[in-house]
Order: sequence, then structure tokens, then C-alpha cells
Amino acid sequence: MSDRHHDHGHDDSGGHGHSHDHGTPPGHDHGHGHSHGRLGHDHPQPPPPPHPHAHPHSTSSGLLSRLRHLLTPHSHETGDKLDSALESSARGMRALWVSLVVLGTTAVAQAVVVVISGSVALLGDTVHNAADALTAVPLGIAFVLGRRAATRRFTYGYGRAEDLAGIVIVLTIAASGAFAAWTAVERLVDPRPLHHIPVVAAAALIGFFGNEWVARHRIRVGREIGSAALVADGLHARTDGFTSLAVLVGAGGAALGWQLADPLVGLAITAGILLVLRDAAREVFRRVMDAVDPELVDSAERALREIPGVHGVGELRLRWIGHRLRAEVAVVVDGEASVRQAHRIAVEAEHALLHAVPKLTAALVHADPAPAPGETDPHLALAHHMVA
Repeated sequence: MSDRHHDHGHDDSGGHGHSHDHGTPPGHDHGHGHSHGRLGHDHPQPPPPPHPHAHPHSTSSGLLSRLRHLLTPHSHETGDKLDSALESSARGMRALWVSLVVLGTTAVAQAVVVVISGSVALLGDTVHNAADALTAVPLGIAFVLGRRAATRRFTYGYGRAEDLAGIVIVLTIAASGAFAAWTAVERLVDPRPLHHIPVVAAAALIGFFGNEWVARHRIRVGREIGSAALVADGLHARTDGFTSLAVLVGAGGAALGWQLADPLVGLAITAGILLVLRDAAREVFRRVMDAVDPELVDSAERALREIPGVHGVGELRLRWIGHRLRAEVAVVVDGEASVRQAHRIAVEAEHALLHAVPKLTAALVHADPAPAPGETDPHLALAHHMVA
């Protein structure tokens, strides 16, 4: 209900029709612009004086307001939260590069054995490991882009570069699965003897231990920084490790004289890749479509209903931008509340959301007055703009 824009020292954009940008360094300015839909008037306020926390409120209460803002915890807590998020992003990126080195080394060692032995199962495992290693590159680039400041063209920043990286990862997994399947079918049609079986078995074990190390590293770092994506990527690497063990089955069958064992295991690995592809595609699709865990919505609504002065919660929206969540919500307040009272309630609602929803760093809170008996809803003036 009150539209107010704050440029805080935190990379957060929230509001009550009040939005905070919590990303700039300390020594941040506050320029307040209010657009009060309920009262039907706009009154952008004059530029603030050159003070790190300058509020253009009345002269008599200016000092008190500045002191209150300095002591108000929600802004700087959000700044600390974002500093932690940036550090978490850096740790996640380091984990990706370490994984790239380990899996790349493992894949090169396995590729040498593939050339020597001609094992199709090991080839499929090697291709999958190489693809898994290379997926760290677009994701790492996305992490770097995501830390760039928003611009007048990219007003939300570059966080969604991670979604583009996710699409690249899905396509890479699909390509590796297609290649493994094509090679396995070719060997079924034209069986070839498997050479250097002990070396193939050793390479399979190398693949297992390399993937398991990467899995543990990704899972540990992912849990420490609260990154579900990195934990899931670690579980993916663990699945790849067990796939490497499956190569041992093919080598054992070949040692017993069954030449079809190797291409059949290659097909089994292809099936495993397709399962991973399904899960990865589903996650990327959900992210691109702005899906969130419904429990986050429940947590946000519970937190809002506990705010004194909030009589109801209207439309609530959450969306991911990179590793950060943004929220938009309308809350119902007393129809007789003053603009300042509605603004205070909106700030408290924003503060509550920042605490209640993990990874939330921005909230736009719009305060709607409870309608008086017989009062016409002012939102009806917008009805003809709504798309069916």
C-alpha cells in the first residue's frame, strides 16, 4: 500500500509497495518514494541530505528517525545474510572447480584404458564422467555472472544465468547418453573381444573412487553452505561412482568368455544416464518456470499472519533468482490506518519474511486497506488490464 524505495547497503529489494536494495556497501543512501495506492496519490519525497542514513522525514523527528534506523536490525541482518550468501557462492564455486579437476583427471585415466582395451562399458562411464566434470564450467560461469550488479537492462541482475547453465547441463547429459547408447548398440551388432580386462577393472575402480571423493566433497560443502543443488550434484556423482562399479560386471563377464556382457552393461549405463537426465531436466524445468517448494509459501504465510496489524494475506509469490529468493505479497491492514502505520506494518512484514524464509533476500510488501462497508474496491479500475 505504501510504495517506498530504499537503497540500502544490502542486496535486497523489498517493500510495502516498499522495496529494499540490500547490496551496496555501507555508507548507503535512502531515497524514499511513496506511491500510496489506497489514498490515490503519489508523493515522491525530496532528495535526502548527504548522510549515510538520511531519511527525508519531518525536521522534528529526523534525528530520532535516523537513530531508530541505525538501531533497526532487519537491514543489517539482511546485509550479513547476503555477505554470507556471497561467501557461500564462492565456496560452492571452489567445490565445482575441485570437482572439475578430480573428475577430469579420472576421465583422462579412463580414456587411456578405453583406447587400450576397447571396452564399451568403460567408454560410456568415461563419457559420463567427462560430461559431469565439464558441467562445472557453465555453472561456474553462472556463479560469476550472478554476482554482477543489476543494470538498467537487467534490472533483476544476472542470477538467472544459473538457469541457462542448467539447460546446458541437461543438454550435455542428453548428449552423453545418446553417445553411450549408440556405441553400445554398435557393439551388440558387431561384438568385439575385450582386451586387457584387469586394466579395465582397475579403471572402473578409479572411476568409482574419483566419483565417490567428489560426491563426499560436494555433499559436505553443499550442506555447510545450505546449497541443495550442490548436495544433489554430489549425489549425482555418487550415482556415477556406482555406475563405474557396474563396469566391473562387464569386465567379469568378458573374463568368463561372454562378449555380450560389455555392450549390455553399456546399455545399462545408458539407462542410468537417462534416469539422471530425467531428474535434471525436471529440476531445470521447475526452476525456469519459477517453481518453489510449497512449504516455503506456507512458512511465509504463517509468518505474515503473526504480524500485529496484518488482518489477512493476499497473493503471495516467491521466485528464485540464482541462489536467492524474492517475494511479492499483499497484506490487508486496518482501513483507517495512516500511511505511516501501514508502512510500519509492511516493514515488519518484510522483516518477518526475511527471517522465516531461508535464502530470501528481497521482499515487496503491498499493504491493502480492509474495505469499509459499501466501499468500492479501487482495484476494480485495474480490471480491464487483466489478461484472462
